[in-house]
Amino acid sequence: MSLERIDQPFHAGELEAQRRAGVAPGAAPIRAFMPEQHRAFFPLLRFVCLAVPDAGGWPLATLVDGPPGFAHSPDPERLAIDALPAPADPVRVRLIPGTPVGLLGIDLGTRRRNRLNGIVAGVGEGGFAVDVVQSFGNCPRYIQVRQLAPAARRPGAAMDFDDVLPARARAMLAEATTLFVASASGAVAEGAAAGLDISHRGGPPGFARLDGSVLTVPDYHGNRYFNTLGNFIAEPRAAIVLADFASGDLLQLQGLVEIDWRAADAAQDPPVERAWRFRIVRGVLREGAFGLRSVASEMT
Repeated sequence: MSLERIDQPFHAGELEAQRRAGVAPGAAPIRAFMPEQHRAFFPLLRFVCLAVPDAGGWPLATLVDGPPGFAHSPDPERLAIDALPAPADPVRVRLIPGTPVGLLGIDLGTRRRNRLNGIVAGVGEGGFAVDVVQSFGNCPRYIQVRQLAPAARRPGAAMDFDDVLPARARAMLAEATTLFVASASGAVAEGAAAGLDISHRGGPPGFARLDGSVLTVPDYHGNRYFNTLGNFIAEPRAAIVLADFASGDLLQLQGLVEIDWRAADAAQDPPVERAWRFRIVRGVLREGAFGLRSVASEMT
């Protein structure tokens, strides 16, 4: 195992996004293994965010929860998840050995988060394992603080829909302060730069604005890697997942993204540097599907 950073962790879309934003990330601390602090972090978590490609190559996103320790690293080049998406979750059937995945470990109570992209190494009755391709940390900004605890849920029906969103889905988006977006590197990326990402987006209630079937998400100052926006340039198909932390309802969306590089608004708090528009194509609303609830007041 090399202790060196990946020489070229960025594909052409990410490099183009960095160029348009006028930044250069330099020697990014992105590695092909999990550093010890990341290995120690994942066992503290109660949920992870997961992205996989569907049968047509579109990203799919979900949240998988479990008791602390359900996510653990048996060695620096592998992460094991001792849980599976529910049978009703469209991600479940796409967890196939050899499939690329994006993972995000995030603690909403401490604002810590680590990203991991890799390949499904194996799937069993009680969980799955991922071989690491990229591992790196993210900054804690824009995470809305929540303390989460297990909740006894009674999962309800799964509602599939197209670009006409049900009222419950629209209400969840209007109230959301936390969502997760899955994106893909496209067909031209190679080596360690190829694969899927899933990342966090957050802000005050209503920070993501829904107009018809188009969700506009502001983009704030970040880590200068531009993984998500770079993926959008290379592959506009994307996915979003968000949970209602009171009811446990889970909303999973797929759509097409356009980036507005001229949507800067320095007067907003936090200042907006650009925006992206997610045109919803299809989705599923799963009642009571998320097994955690908020137990403390939200703080910015």
